Amino acid sequence: MEPLTTYPLKCSVPKARASLVVNVASYCQHTDKNYIALQELHREFGPSHFTVLAFPCNQFGELEPSSSQEIQSFAKGNYGATFPIFHKIKILGSETEPAFKFLIDSSKKEPRWNFWKYLVNPEGKVVKFWRPEEPIENIRPEVASLIRQIIMKKKEDL
Repeated sequence: MEPLTTYPLKCSVPKARASLVVNVASYCQHTDKNYIALQELHREFGPSHFTVLAFPCNQFGELEPSSSQEIQSFAKGNYGATFPIFHKIKILGSETEPAFKFLIDSSKKEPRWNFWKYLVNPEGKVVKFWRPEEPIENIRPEVASLIRQIIMKKKEDL
């Protein structure tokens, strides 16, 4: 796994990659289903054209009370998470992490709970968002479509 870090959004969206940016929590009713689905998407579509970017947040029900290192160990040990998991951040209020401020401003959708997902294209534009209860079967086609667009663009540029 990559080292824990926080960084501006333009660095969080790797060049020529789609990213699924997610606010995660270890003790939420959605944890099992979402971590399993996130790892499945990351394994299926990454690493060349897609990555999941997980940002732990304790602002919804205080369901992410652990340290950043403990969170990373939890996700890796329990779910085999191989996608980047960053330092715990705030995504609401005056201390909102700039990356999430951008996502919220761009999509006009503010997370209301843990595991909100934002699909971001290689140019840094939010193209879709999902609530925590959205099944992976509804997310996978959107990710696949964006990856097809990326691959087609790369072929055109050759």
